[in-house]
Amino acid sequence: MWTVIYIAPTARIAEIIRHKLTEEGFLVQVRGTNLSKNQFEIVVPEGEVEEVQEVLNGILNP
Repeated sequence: MWTVIYIAPTARIAEIIRHKLTEEGFLVQVRGTNLSKNQFEIVVPEGEVEEVQEVLNGILNP
């Protein structure tokens, strides 16, 4: 099962996050939301959520 860990406000930010998490060895998918705003869900396998969140915090708060 895939779990949403972050909702990016733009495709560019979503791709930067996807790339950095992939470099760390995580499986990552980016999905567009069906909302009227152009937002993108960053999703990872449920079993990796805690590890990914730690790395994501480092990416978002350098």
